[in-house]
Amino acid sequence: MIHKEGYPSIILTIIVVALITILTHYFAADYHVIIILGHLLSLFLLVTILQFFRNPSRKIIIDENSIVAPADGRVVVIEETVETEYFNDKRLQISIFMSPINVHVNRYPIAGIVKYAKYHPGLFLVAWHPKSSTENERTTIVVKHKNGQEVLFRQIAGALARRIVYYSKEGDNAVQGAEFGFIKFGSRVDLLLPTTVKVKVNLEQKVTANTTVIATFN
Repeated sequence: MIHKEGYPSIILTIIVVALITILTHYFAADYHVIIILGHLLSLFLLVTILQFFRNPSRKIIIDENSIVAPADGRVVVIEETVETEYFNDKRLQISIFMSPINVHVNRYPIAGIVKYAKYHPGLFLVAWHPKSSTENERTTIVVKHKNGQEVLFRQIAGALARRIVYYSKEGDNAVQGAEFGFIKFGSRVDLLLPTTVKVKVNLEQKVTANTTVIATFN
């Protein structure tokens, strides 16, 4: 299944592939090696784009005490930090790095009400840069759980990710595991959690959206 955000990129890729095919056959008709290389390049481009925008079906399983992974990827940060945009207090930050080969659909880590949703234009530092959380293009979304606790999560652009898509609006009913956005071409998602949660993942662990439990409420 292909994600709807991929249709424009796939159409553009098909046009590029068609142009490569036409040009190689027109200008290099007598050079079979160049034609073969052109076909291989076209195939590589098409397969790369299709795998990037794949959207595998994920069964939504509600676990009210758990905070599940909002993205596929690898845990690169587990540390306490001071969050200054919304909470203005100490939070536990858990960051997930999404490589270009990961599924890039983003999902709600908890159920509740969207209390805050904001887009921030910014830079395109590499996703593991220390200042990427505050200076890169990003979105910030806060969901309030029915237990009264709030969880903040950010989609953060990277050096390759030049477009963040999010569908959340303040007042929306967030369903745990349901899709809230998409990041194109690799980046990261930060979770800012209450410091009282019990962490269930380790650094460098690979996680899967809506499947891996990141932490549980105390």
